[in-house]
Amino acid sequence: MAEETGSKVAAASLDARNGNFICGVVEGFYGRPWTTEQRKDLFQKMKKWGMDSYVYAPKDDYKHRAYWRELYTVEEAEHLTGLIQAAKDQNITFYYALSPGLDITYSNQKETTTLKRKLEQVAEFGCTAFALLFDDIEPEMSEADKEIFQTFAQAQVSITNDIYQHLGQPKFLLCPTQYCSTRAVPNVANSEYLNTLGSKLAQDIDIMWTGNKVISRHLANENIQEITDVLRRPPVIWDNLHANDYDQKRVFLGPYSGRSPDLIPKLRGVVTNPNCEYGANYIAIHTLAQWSRCNLDAQRDFSINDSISADIKLETETEDGLSGEDVPVTLSPNIYHPKQALRNAIKDWLPEFSKYKAAWGPIAKPQPAVAIVPVPIIPSINTCMSLTTGTTTLTASGASQPVVCPNQLQALAEVCSTVSSVTDTIMTPGPGPVMNSLVSDTKVVTNDSIPNPIAAVPIPIPLVDGRSKSITILEGAVIKTDKVKSNGTPIIGDTTIRDGQRAVSRDENVMSTDPSISNESSLSPSEPMDCNSTPNISPAHGNKTADESSDDIAMSENSTSSGSMQIEPNESNHMIVETLTEKDRKESELTYEDLALLCDLFYLPFEHGAQGLQLLQEFQWLKSNAHIVISANQRKDHSNPELEEWFARAEKMNEMSEAVNRLLLHMTACNNRELLYDLYSYIWDIRGVISLLNSYIKWLGFSKGWKEAFMSGEQEPWVFRGGLTADLQRLIPVDSGNDLFAYKVPDAPTCKVFTIRPYLGSDEAQVYDVCNRTCKDGLEDHMPLLPELKNVYADRLVGPYVTLHPEFSFVVEDDAVIVGYACAAPDHRKFRIKQEIAWIPEMCEKYPVHLAQSTTSSVQECISHFHNFKNEVFVNSPTHPASMICSLLPSVLDHSVSKRLVTCLLASLRANGFFGVHAAINSTDSYTHAFYGKLGFSENTQDGVKGKIVMGRTF
Repeated sequence: MAEETGSKVAAASLDARNGNFICGVVEGFYGRPWTTEQRKDLFQKMKKWGMDSYVYAPKDDYKHRAYWRELYTVEEAEHLTGLIQAAKDQNITFYYALSPGLDITYSNQKETTTLKRKLEQVAEFGCTAFALLFDDIEPEMSEADKEIFQTFAQAQVSITNDIYQHLGQPKFLLCPTQYCSTRAVPNVANSEYLNTLGSKLAQDIDIMWTGNKVISRHLANENIQEITDVLRRPPVIWDNLHANDYDQKRVFLGPYSGRSPDLIPKLRGVVTNPNCEYGANYIAIHTLAQWSRCNLDAQRDFSINDSISADIKLETETEDGLSGEDVPVTLSPNIYHPKQALRNAIKDWLPEFSKYKAAWGPIAKPQPAVAIVPVPIIPSINTCMSLTTGTTTLTASGASQPVVCPNQLQALAEVCSTVSSVTDTIMTPGPGPVMNSLVSDTKVVTNDSIPNPIAAVPIPIPLVDGRSKSITILEGAVIKTDKVKSNGTPIIGDTTIRDGQRAVSRDENVMSTDPSISNESSLSPSEPMDCNSTPNISPAHGNKTADESSDDIAMSENSTSSGSMQIEPNESNHMIVETLTEKDRKESELTYEDLALLCDLFYLPFEHGAQGLQLLQEFQWLKSNAHIVISANQRKDHSNPELEEWFARAEKMNEMSEAVNRLLLHMTACNNRELLYDLYSYIWDIRGVISLLNSYIKWLGFSKGWKEAFMSGEQEPWVFRGGLTADLQRLIPVDSGNDLFAYKVPDAPTCKVFTIRPYLGSDEAQVYDVCNRTCKDGLEDHMPLLPELKNVYADRLVGPYVTLHPEFSFVVEDDAVIVGYACAAPDHRKFRIKQEIAWIPEMCEKYPVHLAQSTTSSVQECISHFHNFKNEVFVNSPTHPASMICSLLPSVLDHSVSKRLVTCLLASLRANGFFGVHAAINSTDSYTHAFYGKLGFSENTQDGVKGKIVMGRTF
């Protein structure tokens, strides 16, 4: 038996060497599917690059999974037939996949007949290859199935073999429920499930495998050999390396890596399950195609192989921790090097941006909305905050230089691909809308008339006090009944409701956490192949839980996840039209350097690109060595070489920020609007964060004081998804500021760049102008004022801050014109004393009492303030000792600007040992009240002042 198995494996490996190797793409992610037009474009590219297979398996295309039983309508059939023919025209094998595992009864002959009829219909469209996917389902059989089948694996094998024979033994793929090593129970070698598949499944059916984990950093020979022995056939790798459906903040533009070409003879094939955004997958697919044509690994030590010259041994990492750039020019075509593959792909990708393509619908993320919840704190998850004593090097001047170890970044992706350690704390995302990608060439539509079988349904739950309220709970929360009333109605005692990143408690309809519930429920991280943890709710089972009170009731959050996807209503078919002149586009052409930077900023799940790492390192070094600037300012000695190095590296940081600004500008001007809309939100987001870091560095250069406590770098890291954007955000010293990084992406691309920088004395006139234009609850006072009163509002509101505390003042510019400011005083009590001594006497002289006659009440209030300053009641808050003022012109429509501006201000306060700030506004100022509210400020009733509202926040 062993010899027979070995011969079959050897024969399969020989087939791979002879070209019978599956290489292509599986559209298998959660969220908005690709459009018909995009899939046809994919087929053309795949043929050009020598790839041969496409697997149609979009999780949220409703007749693939949720409504797998339903046949296609005439309109849908026409589109699917066209897709299959388009694949044939390009010599691409079109695998049609179904995911019936949510609710199929394997022993029910009607179910089998329904499944056969559905696949027969697709076969009539010209399809000759099929797949059954049993991933992301509960490994439990129904009572009816248990009477027929001994194990879950036997049930799946039985129906799969039956379908395979019924269709005439076509090309066939199976995705098992245990599809990676971490999901094998108890392990790969001893998994009864996997061994049953290996021994009982028809030998010509190929089995899919993701590797050691859902998202595998590396595919090792040992893992592939182990699964091959168990399955008795080489696996087809379903590769989630570039999948981003588990994180709305990340897109992966790095090269295919972590998989040696040595594996190719040991595999049946590789299909990549890439980014949700079709336009973002050029690099992922192009580099996979290059990899599939190679048989030698450039990252292997060739010096141990006599047949290969040691001269072509490559360095993959330089001494400073950055990814190596030393790729030999004469690299042999059969040697795969990720960096060289990336360069080749970028060169081919660049012309795509010049093609004229329209965008359909506003900028939106195609991923399903992910509920942000706490994840286990891993010491190395914060790449720059977790530096140890062994992670520093010395610069030429002798100053210590933190080095970011790229291996530390594995921790972030580990969170997304580990099941056992975090199942009790991670909630999966709520379900998206029912979507259909087979009724239009250019867009995906929602089917509002079709209820989502996995959607949230408010269910009346009698609470302990007898009152009944309808509540919805995040998908995956399993409600356990503590006791039952005499009439049989369950009483719910405890469960968990997640709000943002923390469990919240409300008196009536939010209950406390019950550890026993989370331990028994099957919650798992939001992974590319595991975004739905309510498999028992489906069209066939939707009504069961209502009548069976003894069963667990799985409910889901009534979220607005559809708002986060780029989908269109059925009746809508509008094209986005933008006004951008041809001259503007020619002057802003995208370059190779732009795309290389873009790829480095959004690289891979476990590593950042070279320029991304450089950003992290430069900021960390500048922040950690800011004492050099402070010391030089105190000694008034600017000849120190260390000081010169600090400012030289600060300028380098500024140049990197400018390069990201140019990337945004050039990307916004490209002809391919569809591609732009896929990438814009990511570029826009990270540009803002890098600009914020650059602004903070500029402030450090101006700073006159510093708290040594800040230099320790011991602030609490933020543990949330987000890739390089999140890693950069963590470097800003604002612990409780997650809300300040929640931005709404513009509906249409804009190349307008707002720059935040420290206040200079020469900015006074422009800052005063902004203040005067926003003094009346965000608007200008249109009543004409005497010349001597033109600055009375600014002298009252912002003048004391920029005069007495310019080091805590920031401005925001638009095309070199100041459009907003944020100013603070770290200690409001001392600030009052300074005003009384150094500001108020000058103002009383500038604005004598008689000027208040025959003028507006607002001007009278300002003048009265100056002359009655001593007698005024002021805020004296122990929890919010600092005071601030912030204002932007109404023309600034980008809401992220105010958040980034305030983040800079709060970071400067925290760096000097202050952790709470307040703003006092007029009680009638509704706009200003809402403005501060959106910045995370809340009313502080304890510090109330007559006629004023005091709003504060900590950070």
